[in-house]
Amino acid sequence: MEELSERTTSACTMQDNDIHTTADPDNITLRPPSRSGISLPSNGITVLGGVRSRSPLATPGDWPRRQEMEELSERTTSACTMQDNDIHTTADPDNITLRLVRNGDSPLKMAVENSCRNLNIVKSVDVLYQEYRDTSKQQEIEQRRQRDGLPTTGSGVTAAPALQLQLRNSTHSLSLWQNLEAVKDSGLLKTLEPKEIILQEAMFELVTSEASYYKSLELLETHFLRNSVLVNTLSQSDMHFLFSNIEDIMKASERFLMDLEHRIEESILISDVCDIVHTHAVNHFQVFISYVINQAYQEKNYRRILQENAVFREKMSILENQPKVKGLTFTSFLILPFQRITRLKLLVQNILKKVEENSEREKNAILAHQELERIVKECNEGVRKMGRTEELISIEKTLEFKSKSVPVISHSRWLLKKGEVQQMSGPKSTRTMRSRKLYHPIYLFLFNNLLLITKRSSSGEKYQVLDSCSRSMLRTEDLEDQGQMLACAFVLKLLENQEDREVSYMLKTESISDKLRWIYALTPNRRTRFLSTSTHQPDSPQVQCIQSYSSQEPDELSVEMADVLHILEYTDDGWMLGERLHDGERGWFPTRVVEKIMNAEVRAQNLKECQRIQQAQEGAQGARAASRGRRPAKSSQYTPTWPNL
Repeated sequence: MEELSERTTSACTMQDNDIHTTADPDNITLRPPSRSGISLPSNGITVLGGVRSRSPLATPGDWPRRQEMEELSERTTSACTMQDNDIHTTADPDNITLRLVRNGDSPLKMAVENSCRNLNIVKSVDVLYQEYRDTSKQQEIEQRRQRDGLPTTGSGVTAAPALQLQLRNSTHSLSLWQNLEAVKDSGLLKTLEPKEIILQEAMFELVTSEASYYKSLELLETHFLRNSVLVNTLSQSDMHFLFSNIEDIMKASERFLMDLEHRIEESILISDVCDIVHTHAVNHFQVFISYVINQAYQEKNYRRILQENAVFREKMSILENQPKVKGLTFTSFLILPFQRITRLKLLVQNILKKVEENSEREKNAILAHQELERIVKECNEGVRKMGRTEELISIEKTLEFKSKSVPVISHSRWLLKKGEVQQMSGPKSTRTMRSRKLYHPIYLFLFNNLLLITKRSSSGEKYQVLDSCSRSMLRTEDLEDQGQMLACAFVLKLLENQEDREVSYMLKTESISDKLRWIYALTPNRRTRFLSTSTHQPDSPQVQCIQSYSSQEPDELSVEMADVLHILEYTDDGWMLGERLHDGERGWFPTRVVEKIMNAEVRAQNLKECQRIQQAQEGAQGARAASRGRRPAKSSQYTPTWPNL
């Protein structure tokens, strides 16, 4: 009986017609059936329609290990609910049926655990990540619009969170957890609280979106990276510039996706996913940082190759127009890793908002969120650092110092804003204000710790430095209330310039928004029209981004669709200064790319969720600080389902 138990445990999920035995009756070997459709790639193995093929990423040396991983995946999947005790079989040898009976288990629990046999999450995902990402962001906007009472693509009014789930049932959406046949058959939907169903959906979306992301990565690999015709048009260095360490990214996703799917196969009632996210973020997601930092060179070299290499340009055009790419561009595949790591942080943040306070799931969500936030920050800082150093070198080459030279290049310095303004001089009468002779163009270079006041040369290529001052010694005064003639003017005071003197400059900009942007850049501690998010003012205005915008100036903020921003300042000529709720980043952006959030309850909810995440993070940091010097506590009990590679 014990031998039969051991053999049948690994075969518990097999279908009757797919069980095969060897000729030796004393040593029955059960072989699991092939899955139909697209199954979970097991580290280099692609499963299409039940036929296994080796992935281009799998080298001959990796094959034995990858085979072990595949076998481990199959064994774990098939044994997802089995224990050795209490297994009975029917007497009919031609129709072997395996049944688990556990003393004390309820029928509901049995239904939940046994339902995992027929799960195949990856097979059901037929949406490319770019489609999912765009659709999910549009759904967030539609949800907010309905609650604001604005026209949407749907009809009727539905209360959240039911609305959120209703909107996710669209063409390019990933499937809902509650729509899985296994979930319906288990009876869970009748017994679970609505808030637990919403939490299950949030965790399930993280899993299915990872499968969608991997699907897009595979298309990048098979359709572009491994296309011999395209590759033959590129040099080895250009191949590296374009694809960087994308193979490492794919391996990280393979591991991550395998563990996520195994978690769901353990039980259709998902216990947690953030413990898995945290483990992989700590041990395997560093590869994202290298890839993202290289993206600036990637984009630059891709434009260069398109311009210089006619054969490559022609082949790329053919590949981009093939049906399997679904009208997406090559660059939309190249930016996938950074989009995924930032989206993953938001998905974990969404789970953190929904888990019960002071629970193990909250602890795991906080740890995962902190680690992902660190990775995203390192990605952003790495990109900024590369660009900042190049920019400082470029600026210094154009500067000519009249007297005292100021070193510009420094690891702790970066450009905040630059541009031309008009210096006003002479008596402040109406007659002289209208005289163009009173306006002299000067060019400002504002760094995080230094201001350079320069005059552009006649050729426009050089800048003569007239004055300089530490940024901390700058003061500004708005002249808006002194008449229409001074509406775009302000006074800039240098409390201690390069000659250790206090001087003032009356400056005029082209627009009111330009003036305000210069004032807030020169004196960042100046009070804004509305208080910061940290003050927790429930009536402060909020907006949601409805159109992505890429920053054009250093003081601007790049925003993505569905971003929610707290407004600090706005101008009548179409600009806003905002603070993004999910990461606290500040900057200016055009009013045309956002919509005001009208519903007070939605604004209050956004603020409350933001506060909860901040408090949870601060609480975790405080606990770590208090436990310094003590033996560190163990993290989650999660163990990866794949061996070390």
